[in-house]
Order: sequence, then structure tokens, then C-alpha cells
Amino acid sequence: MVTHEYGECVVNTAPLTLSVVIPMYNEEAVLPLLVDRLRPVLDGLREPYEVVAVDDGSRDNTAAILIGLRRTWPELRIVRLRRNSGHQAALSAGLFSSKGAYVASIDADLQDPPEKIPEMLELARRENLDIVYGVRNDRSTDTPFKRWTAGAYYGLIRRLVGKNVPSQAGDFRLLSRTTVEALQELPERAPVLRLIVPWIGFPSGQVTYMREERAAGSTKYPLGKMVKLAVESITSFSAAPLRLATWLGVIGVAICTMLLVMAFGAYLLGETVPGWSSQFVASLFIGAVQLLCLGLLGEYVGRIYTAVQDRPTYYIASDTADEPVVHYDGFTAGAGR
Repeated sequence: MVTHEYGECVVNTAPLTLSVVIPMYNEEAVLPLLVDRLRPVLDGLREPYEVVAVDDGSRDNTAAILIGLRRTWPELRIVRLRRNSGHQAALSAGLFSSKGAYVASIDADLQDPPEKIPEMLELARRENLDIVYGVRNDRSTDTPFKRWTAGAYYGLIRRLVGKNVPSQAGDFRLLSRTTVEALQELPERAPVLRLIVPWIGFPSGQVTYMREERAAGSTKYPLGKMVKLAVESITSFSAAPLRLATWLGVIGVAICTMLLVMAFGAYLLGETVPGWSSQFVASLFIGAVQLLCLGLLGEYVGRIYTAVQDRPTYYIASDTADEPVVHYDGFTAGAGR
């Protein structure tokens, strides 16, 4: 602990116990509400911590508000990406930049309660766990469509990937430093963390909570992004779609063989009146199967192409950990954490 005389400014140089990673994209409306709920929770821990706010190329005043908040909250650390790279990329950037012995990740929209973070930390310490998942046991605040699509997504993922994927667990979780380092060693450029984390198989536990409504602003996960996440999740962890394409091909061949036998029988019986219906249906079916199979193959070829390019998923433009901490009285206390 280093204490300076001027302004009663105290800089804690002790090792960080906790890092809280928050990916953000155009969250200016919810930021004040987030700080009002998150800071008292973290200050109440009475342990060294940092909040890693990852600005994912926001186009509103998110970055400016964060800079203003940091003047009176030295534990706030701002990591700015050069462009919008996506939620999972921003989350990865925050995790791999964090320095705490434990790392919690939470979205800025307050649908996941920050008040559960101390409970996660206490559970991890008490039972010597590397991972603690935040599991939604009540989604009554979501729309029926959202609940249905979420249930379908987790049901499909658990069927394809395995039962080790917790049902109704998103990106609200606590990880040990060992887990973060293990994730960083993986070769994947764009991991789907809600699947990668269970896959590594480290000791884990769960904390349940009620999912709340978004505190302010608009959702950053519309239907299009939800579908994209589902496709990435499936193609990243399972070859089942390729097997589906194979079975569709087998079914198509079987149906065409049946039609061929029927046509040959009609020829032998002299009932060779041509009809457009059977040809039309058969052509549509075969064409649809072929296009679907090509699309599935394209998804996997695309992932191979991206992996071969080996381009970074994100670029960090700046990190206030490399800058001095300037407090409200204008006094420079020293290098930021």
C-alpha cells in the first residue's frame, strides 16, 4: 500500500483478488445505473479489485462517460477496441487483459445481477472451484419468444456438445486465473466462451438467479445475432450438421429410387401418361437437399478458411492500465493497474 501526502490519495499495490469484465457497445444509457449497483457491491468486498470495461467500438458517448467515471473510480479500467469486433471478441479481450486471481464476466444491461458476484466468489473459495456459472432459474421477464428460442438453443447445444454445458447459463460467470490461462492457450481465434468454458472440464459450481429486464437502452442481441451465435456454437463444437447432410442425401437417393421403380412399373403396365407434378416435386426436393448440403459444407469450409488466415479477432486501441490514475483533485497517483 502506497500513500501520498497530497489529497489523501491512496494507491493499493496489493495483488488483485477480483477482476470484473464488462463488454460494452453503445451502452451510454445504462452506464450510470450499472455503476450505482456494481460499485457498492465491489467496494463491500474490502479486497483489491478492478473493473475492466471493454468498449467494443461504441458509436455513442460510452467511451466519454467511462473516462469521466474513472476520475472518481480508480479501480475502473478502460480497454478500447479499434473497431466493433462482437460480444464474444470483446469478452475475450477483457478476460485475457484482466489481472485478478478471479475473473467475473457480466453484461452491462443489468439483466444479470451484480449482487451475485460476491456469492460466486465465496462459493469458488469455499469449495475450491475454478468455474462458477450464473444460471437463470427464472426468465419470466423475457418474452415468450425469447424464452422459447433460448430453451431450443440450450437443448440443441446440450444434445450436440454434451450435458456438461449448463442449461440457461450465459456469459455471467466467475473464472479462476488458472481457467483464464487455460482458455488463453487454446488455438481458437473466435471462441464461443459459453461452450469452451464447460468443455475444459475444470471443477465448477452454480449460482441461480432471476433474470431481470434490461435496465436501459436497447438489446445488442437481436434475432440475427442470436441465429449467428447458434450457428457458430454448432459448427464450432460438432460435426452433426455434416452428418445431417449425409442423411439427407441418403433419404433423397431412397426417394428418387422409389420414384424410379414406380416410373418403371408404370412403363411396364403401359400407364406412361406423363405428369408434371411428380417431376416438379422431385426436382424441388433434390435441389433443396443439394443446396442445404452445400450450405452446411460452406459453413465448415468458411471456418477452415478463417482459421488458415489466422487474423486476430480484435485489436486493442488503448488500455488505461498503461496510463496514470488522475483523481478528482487533479493529483496523479501513479500508474494505473
